[in-house]
Amino acid sequence: MSVANILTLTRVLLVPPFLYFISCKSFFFQNVALFIFILAAVTDMLDGYFARRNKIITNWGKFMDPLADKILISAAFISFVSIPSLYIPAWMVVLIISREFIITGLRLIASNEGTVVAASMEGKVKTTSQIITIIAILLLLTFKSYLNQDNIYQSLSYEPRLFIEYIFHLLPYSLVLATTFFTLYSGVSYLIEYKDLVWDLR
Repeated sequence: MSVANILTLTRVLLVPPFLYFISCKSFFFQNVALFIFILAAVTDMLDGYFARRNKIITNWGKFMDPLADKILISAAFISFVSIPSLYIPAWMVVLIISREFIITGLRLIASNEGTVVAASMEGKVKTTSQIITIIAILLLLTFKSYLNQDNIYQSLSYEPRLFIEYIFHLLPYSLVLATTFFTLYSGVSYLIEYKDLVWDLR
């Protein structure tokens, strides 16, 4: 197995420990979850680099690389929905995940037809917004778990606590809402650009 494929497989294998640690509320475990996600995101950059450098592009890699990305992103957003304090509606995550797998399916079908669905600027903006959103929310969770240590949060006066709660209510919601918009916009852009391919699927 090539280095690129090993990195892709590693990204998938990092998902279960990520889900475990993010479900734990301690400051240490939240930091571990953040580290795991960043590590997984780095493998996404490195596998493409090694595949191009070594000129080893396999069918397994072409199939698993985008799938591994979707599994990682989907796992992160689903875990956020399961955390009540983040106030992230499930419908946003459903739309994000649906778009990811629809476009991944389109890419696979296009590949079988000999057509390359090239990465667009909208797709790059979407990916960037997803990564930034997930890391920002993980940092918020880490900060909140820090405040919950030794009753730090409870020792604060009413106004700081109110401000923190406001940030925790507004920021994750706003970030995921923006990400949902960018995700859907890029998905629609792909479907319009490759409408002939979509039309042939009838």
